[in-house]
Amino acid sequence: MKNNLTKMMGLDIYLSSYPKQKNKKINLTFENASSQLMPLLSWDLYSTFYNNMSVLLKKDNDIQELEKLAHKFHWKVDINTILKEESFDALVITNHQKKIMWVNDGFTDMTGYPKTFAIDKTPSFLQGENTSAQVKDRIRRKIAKDLPFTDIIINYRKDKTPYKCQIKIIPIFGKDATYYLAIEKEVA
Repeated sequence: MKNNLTKMMGLDIYLSSYPKQKNKKINLTFENASSQLMPLLSWDLYSTFYNNMSVLLKKDNDIQELEKLAHKFHWKVDINTILKEESFDALVITNHQKKIMWVNDGFTDMTGYPKTFAIDKTPSFLQGENTSAQVKDRIRRKIAKDLPFTDIIINYRKDKTPYKCQIKIIPIFGKDATYYLAIEKEVA
């Protein structure tokens, strides 16, 4: 609201620099038009709606991409059921050798690394000096059990800034191998 008032005051100051005759004409135009225009609050509602729709469309796209991989590798899992209620910033699929096979666009948004850079690397490239050795060891042990789990690790963006990353790892069993889906989000 304060920002809108500031803009209106700025407009008033700008208009006051016009000669009186032209200023009256412009003010009349604004007064007549103001009854026909939507309040600025409606733009906030539209912006919120647009943002929510954008998030849903990205999530649907991620699910579709993962369903293609599920079909290709004969995964015995329903991706839609797994991700339906999940909130996430990034998705990562690794193979049984722990190498990244696929990441979503959210991965790039969260880490700064392009998708092409991440492919065929292990997620350890995201770790740095403040990444706990105990947490890394705990994650390795949990992955070896092939059971779903959630943990928090300190990772590093491409620009070297650290962030706390909550990872939820879900083993996905295929016809010939086990894959791992990491559902990731930045936490405070």
